[in-house]
This record gives sequence, structure tokens and C-alpha cells, in this order.
Amino acid sequence: MKEYAEQFYSSKAWKDCREEYKKTVGYLCERCKAKGLLAPAEIVHHKIHITPHNIKRADIVLNFDNLEALCRNCHAEAHKKIKRRYKADKYGRVGVAKDA
Repeated sequence: MKEYAEQFYSSKAWKDCREEYKKTVGYLCERCKAKGLLAPAEIVHHKIHITPHNIKRADIVLNFDNLEALCRNCHAEAHKKIKRRYKADKYGRVGVAKDA
């Protein structure tokens, strides 16, 4: 999390907004659901990303029209992050899969 956003993401206003939004979509990932899949929504994503310039604008940061409930993989995809996959070797040690 970016330093300028720490206070916002720990605020009661955000926590309440996030919970209410997830409730409206049945606590499911919206992108997975659109593909006919069911996955729990773990993250509420801002479509217009929060910046130091807009973080105090409730019309952006607390607006349901700017939110999307996502699973971890879809959130990583939204931010173009690498998806991590893990596997266990024959001794039960867990590591990052070579194809991840």
C-alpha cells in the first residue's frame, strides 16, 4: 500500500463502504462471475485508482460506481501483477511453481 493511502484504507469510512459494497455483489468476484465462475471477493478495487490528488474526493474513493469486488487473481490482473502459483515437492516443501 502506498504511504499516502494508509490513513484512508484504515479509516472507518472506507471499511464500512468496502463491506457494504461487497454485500451488494453477494461477496463474489465480479469479473469471475461475469465469466460464469464463482470466487469470493477478497478485495474492493478502485476502477479509477487512488492518487495523492484524488484521495480526499469521496466521489472517487467512496463511490460505488468506482468500485469493483475482486478475487486476488483478478485484482492482480487489474494491476498487471504476476500471479503466483505454488506447488509442493515430493518432500512436502512448498515453493513457487516454475510456470508462475
